[in-house]
Amino acid sequence: MTSPPVHIVVLAKAPRPGLAKTRLIPALGAHGAARLADRLLAHALHQALTADLGPVELCRTPGGEAAWEGIALPRDLRISDQGGGDLGDRMARAARRVTATGHPVLLMGSDCPALTAPRLRAMARALNGADAVITPVSDGGYSALALRRYHADLFHQVPWSTSTVTAITLARARALGWTLHCMPTLHDIDEPGDLAHLPGNWQRP
Repeated sequence: MTSPPVHIVVLAKAPRPGLAKTRLIPALGAHGAARLADRLLAHALHQALTADLGPVELCRTPGGEAAWEGIALPRDLRISDQGGGDLGDRMARAARRVTATGHPVLLMGSDCPALTAPRLRAMARALNGADAVITPVSDGGYSALALRRYHADLFHQVPWSTSTVTAITLARARALGWTLHCMPTLHDIDEPGDLAHLPGNWQRP
């Protein structure tokens, strides 16, 4: 079965020192952490565009041009601002906005270099037979969530950045009666110990 067009939304912080990847500062310093954040963002956007599933949008924070001045971004990229609230509020707005147009949405971050174009295509294929497809990460969160429909329960009052995020999201989707597909677990790059999961051909910042 051919996968439907999927609108990919990459949610990311501006890769600036002291703003992005702050938990890596003890290992890399503020500027090293920002350089890695920039590399991760470029990689995520490249994979999303290479997957060729549909429109690709960078949903950014902070909003506006000042924080993003001088940061190289690919062509053919839509730009939006995340707005206020916690991560759930910001993801919910993006998911609601896209699904309201009748298109599936794939929400992803920029923290998981293993979330490659083939894995994104696999998520889109799985979405043919499911209401939601999730790619968990080893710390209990998730690196991507694809949805054919929207419901606020998936995003509101979730304890973000804890080991229970994926479990809570799955439980809430099941409570809604949704069909689910869970992809293989990957690794985010958040803490100094996660640097071991960077691709072998990436130089340490």
